[in-house]
Amino acid sequence: MKKLVMMLMVLVAMGSTTEVSAQSFLKKLGKKIEETAKRKVENKVERTTEKAMDAVLDGKGTSNNNNGNNNADAVYDNGDATAQTQPQKGQSLEMTYAKSDFVPGDEIIFEDLLTGEQLGEFPSKWDLMSGVVEIAKLNGENTINFVEDESRINPLMEDPKNYLPEIFTVEFDFWVPGMGVDVGYNISFSDQQRNDLWEIILSRGGWKSDDNEQFNLIEMEWGYYNPSDERISGENENTSVSGNSWNHFALSFNKRALKIYINGIRIANIPNAKKPQWWSIYNDTWGGFNGKGNMHIKNIRIAKGAVPLYDRMMTDGKFITYGITFDVGKATIKPESMGEINRIVQLMNENPTLKFSVEGHTDSTGNAASNQTLSEQRSQAIVDKLVELGIAKDRLTAVGKGQNSPIADNTTDEGRAKNRRVEFVKM
Repeated sequence: MKKLVMMLMVLVAMGSTTEVSAQSFLKKLGKKIEETAKRKVENKVERTTEKAMDAVLDGKGTSNNNNGNNNADAVYDNGDATAQTQPQKGQSLEMTYAKSDFVPGDEIIFEDLLTGEQLGEFPSKWDLMSGVVEIAKLNGENTINFVEDESRINPLMEDPKNYLPEIFTVEFDFWVPGMGVDVGYNISFSDQQRNDLWEIILSRGGWKSDDNEQFNLIEMEWGYYNPSDERISGENENTSVSGNSWNHFALSFNKRALKIYINGIRIANIPNAKKPQWWSIYNDTWGGFNGKGNMHIKNIRIAKGAVPLYDRMMTDGKFITYGITFDVGKATIKPESMGEINRIVQLMNENPTLKFSVEGHTDSTGNAASNQTLSEQRSQAIVDKLVELGIAKDRLTAVGKGQNSPIADNTTDEGRAKNRRVEFVKM
């Protein structure tokens, strides 16, 4: 609500604003106020559910594991904070991810960690649809930087307009700038004729109020077509992010059900959407905001399927997971891994006789001896985390396999991505 009032005050102060624009804005403002009131009623029910989840999960995954990528606490608007979309103040990202129901796909079909890319060049694993996009560095890391407004790219695939399966997940990290800088992320999922079936917009405005000096809010909007060709839209003004840091976007689609997550928190749960064939992403500085060059993404992954852990284990005597990830070259578990780790804890609690050899694997990039050591350290880190979450130590064994057991071709990016894995082998 504070944001809406601030927007109105700024609009009045802008003498150059036309009467038509003002009328349009006020109409939209009235709609937002009405929708906000409606959401507050709905949120009373959501808070009860969230409190029940807190009671179950309190004490689990409480270590503050920021890895330098995100602040521990997302900053949010005190006036409209809700239990559904906002973590409690002081609650770590790791704790939030432990509650997430996002399940990453099992088979990677596209991944870009931007390794080996040259500054100022176009990213080699993408196709340019419009504008100017190039490799940049942000806090020492390679990023994809959208230099001009309306710059659009899509993954470079063998069949670029038809590669998304019936069940898939998409993930990437996106940068939210600090105060006074605006940026808009537009994510489009399309059919083969390039008709947008879904459009997801993450927009960051430069508003702040006198009593909220750290107002870092992403306003999320989405629109999609259901199988009856009806256009459905929604928005969420309380999407919890941290300013001046990286945040994580995730999306899952299961035949027709669509879910969207920001930093492990489910923002949208859409039961009946049309299946797309491909996707693209572009920046949009709507409303005259100067967001040029402020949009950065990294760690992009598209994966197929999401088979339950128990089914995978019963079929093969093991399951492979790509949902547990680490900082580059380190054994530090990323917060977004906690959803998958929490599912493994649940599996082992429901099946108390299960024992696993936790086996870490790397690709062939770099030194073989270093890869062996790294895989051992990562396997041990996973075992330590599971023990911390209540699994008996004698049910787990850490084993590092290094680069010695590839399951895919190490000469391709996708092959290397498949080889960087964790296997839980039944003992």
